[in-house]
Formats: sequence, C-alpha cells, structure tokens
Amino acid sequence: MTAAVVCTDQDVLMALSTVTDPELDEPITDLGFVRSVTLDDGGVTVHLRLPTAFCSPNFAYLMASDALDALRLVEDIGEVRVLLDDHHDSDKINAGLAADAGYVGTFGAEAEDSLHELRRTFRSKAHAAAMERCVEAHLKTTDVGVNEIYRLTLSDLAPGRAKAALLRRRIGIGLSICPASRVFVDDDGKRIPPESVPMRLRFAKSVRISMEGNAHFCRGLLATRYAESESVGATTRITNLRTRSPR
Repeated sequence: MTAAVVCTDQDVLMALSTVTDPELDEPITDLGFVRSVTLDDGGVTVHLRLPTAFCSPNFAYLMASDALDALRLVEDIGEVRVLLDDHHDSDKINAGLAADAGYVGTFGAEAEDSLHELRRTFRSKAHAAAMERCVEAHLKTTDVGVNEIYRLTLSDLAPGRAKAALLRRRIGIGLSICPASRVFVDDDGKRIPPESVPMRLRFAKSVRISMEGNAHFCRGLLATRYAESESVGATTRITNLRTRSPR
C-alpha cells in the first residue's frame, strides 16, 4: 500500500521551478508550461503543456524527464506521475516516462544516441548568455573597458541575480566557482585571449538575445494556443483530492 503523500503543493511547485526549458533557459513554471498539479493520498500528478504540438520531441522529453527527476527528490511526495499534454508524441513520451525507459528506450530507432550532447549544448548556451549579462552589467557600472574584460574574476562581479545565475551555469558545465576564477572563459574554463574578447562578447550577446527572443515568442504561442480554454499565465491549476490531512 502506498503511503499518503505529505508534501504540499508549494513543495511541488518549488521542485518544478528548478526545471528549465533547455533551449530558453527559463523555469517551466515561469513559462506557463506547468498546466496543473493534482495531489491525492497516493502522490502527485503533474500535467505539462508546450506552445505547439510539434515542439521538438527531444526537447519535450528532456523537460518532462527533468520534471519527473526533480519531483522524485521531494521528501514524502509519494508516487509521481508526469504527463505531457497535446503534443504529437505525448503517448510515446508519457509511456516512456511511466516505464522509466529513458530517452533511447522511449523513442527507439528514432532517438539519437543520448541526450547528453544536446543537454551540454544548451548548458553551454545558457553559460554564454549568463556570462554576457554579467560582463555587460559590469561594464555599465564601472570604468572597466572591453580590453580589460579578460582580467575579470568572479570576485569582481556585483552580487545579485545575474551573478547567481552565472554561478549556477558554471556549475552546470563543470567550471570552477572559486572567487579568483576568471569570468570570461570558454566552456572548458580556459581564459579568452584579449584579442578574441570583442568577437566572443558579440557572439555571447547574440546567444542571449536569441534565447530571450525565443522565450517571448514561445509565450505568445502558448497564449494563443490556450487562450480560449484556460489561463496561460504563470499560475498553475492546483487540485487537492486528499481524503485526509497530510500532517
């Protein structure tokens, strides 16, 4: 017999907020991708949705799988069910998640070898965007010039959300977060040579602008897709079917 779930809806939403869209690098909770959360005596069921029915299956699987993994870390959550709605591969993805089949097991011959390289690519982009935000903010608030960026260390950056995001992205790709570490580095942690900084900074800026633009576009598509049937703001529909108090 499954023990009654004792976590709260806020515990569930907090766990889901750690899951990001791999391409947009924003929490799925902020993007409106978490359609509903249902709590009952046995566990939690989460329904996810995406801006279109034809969003890339590997992106869709990655988000749904990450959501499942994040929820399973919540203490006393009970059985976890994650379902992707209204996608052309919903049945396949949901069956694979329920069976813990993994990406290759879910898609078979249609799958790439694994999601490792895809995840690495998106984490690298997220790192580039976060690095550019911090560098640009530093340039605007100090008298440091572009030709001195290569000297910046993490200790030089002002504390705040931008720096915290950069530290998370560095951890995600295995880079040092020691305060003495250089800020402007490649994905292997190697310092960008001074003569290459301007071009690398322009590239990082283009990555950041592209990600932000795609996020705005996806929000618009999601709002259009579900405008007539439900709210598409950040609010997730919460349903509590418990027959007894969790505590």
